[in-house]
Amino acid sequence: MLGTRGGAVALAVVGALTLSGCGGSGDEKSSGDSSGKPAAVTVELPKLDGETVQVSAVWSGSEQANFTKVLKEFEKRTGAKVTYVPAQDPIVNFLGTKIAGGSPPDVAMLPQVGAIDEAVKRKWAKPAGAEAKAQLAKNYGKGWQELGAVDGTQYGVYFKAANKSLVWYNTAAFDNAGASVPKTWKDFLTTAETISASGVAPVSIGGADGWTLTDWFENIYLSQAGPEKYDQLTNREIKWTDPSVKDALTTLGELFGKPSLIAGGTQGALQTEFPTSVTQTFTGGDQPKSAMVFEGDFVGVNIADTKAKIGTDAKVFPFPAVGADSPVVTGGDAAVALKDTKGAQALLTFLASADAAKIAAESGGFISPNKSLDLAAYPNDVQRDIAKALIDAGDNFRFDMSDQMLQSFGGTPGKGEWKALQDFLKNPKDVAGTQKALEDAAAKAYKS
Repeated sequence: MLGTRGGAVALAVVGALTLSGCGGSGDEKSSGDSSGKPAAVTVELPKLDGETVQVSAVWSGSEQANFTKVLKEFEKRTGAKVTYVPAQDPIVNFLGTKIAGGSPPDVAMLPQVGAIDEAVKRKWAKPAGAEAKAQLAKNYGKGWQELGAVDGTQYGVYFKAANKSLVWYNTAAFDNAGASVPKTWKDFLTTAETISASGVAPVSIGGADGWTLTDWFENIYLSQAGPEKYDQLTNREIKWTDPSVKDALTTLGELFGKPSLIAGGTQGALQTEFPTSVTQTFTGGDQPKSAMVFEGDFVGVNIADTKAKIGTDAKVFPFPAVGADSPVVTGGDAAVALKDTKGAQALLTFLASADAAKIAAESGGFISPNKSLDLAAYPNDVQRDIAKALIDAGDNFRFDMSDQMLQSFGGTPGKGEWKALQDFLKNPKDVAGTQKALEDAAAKAYKS
């Protein structure tokens, strides 16, 4: 089942972009926003006057605020009343409690492919209706449709995608240090040393959130071991004790094993949550707490909480190549109906449309896999280029490995892969012990 979701041959699509050189004002808006004209309508929705639709997601802060704009437009078009219910990680456990109590949301935004599988296995998920599937067929590539399907039945609508093979950097810190944008892992470490010598910690790591560490590993593993091995490890066709895992951990240890290259050192990284890992990189002018932070395009949401401007103060380059190519790892959040109601199906249909994607794209910090979305909707050249790379990749990508695995292994705070990699950050010399911990946790999760 998961084997159909690895994507096709991975290409260095992002590597072909001149992302680090994207300038622009950083605040260009799509046309029509200030005209007062209503948003274009490309999808018809039913009237739902008086119907309440509950939506649950793990989003908070700016992400929640931006998604609320989309939900308000849905309310305006249908007459429904939408209630947003904040969830906690792991969302499968949160939803299990809601369902056991007899109060599941109508729609849940699931951040892992494995979570869709579990929702289907537990008979929570309801198949997408004909209208939603028609929007998917019109607006989405085959690969993104398959990611939301289980055994040939469509359940999920991937509303939000992520290019998770990006490194964001503070241009003032780079200029002050005389550092250059790296293309390879070796160059990346050299750049980090150059920045360290200038008095600024080179790399910010949000190690308090274990998912960020899985993304570090996956980008290195895909570039170094290649797409075939990536699929094999994802699908448990090889074990975590495989030599390819040893090689990737050893490479990652070249960074994790040098506390001087990490903002706050190892202990500081383990106490730093993801949002802080971003904001501390883009505050403080040319003497921030760090000069670079690795993560997906959604970093833009957190940069918006600082005074830094994307495209001038904050720029981005592709994750440095360890092997022949830079990796292309994607992630995403899929809307899945948990109630077979008219409102749930209408919301899935709307979220699969270019109309909904346009509203979210204009807010920033969001990338859509919807190929019908006009790229002019994105607020700056950097995000436009990142989105174009995702669309141009077609089906040539690899989805986040941990998100394809059982959530009990790949998506639970303090357990499984998250904990094993946090322990590795503490002790990056213990490669063999980390491999054993990963394999033991995976074997336990899949056995149960």
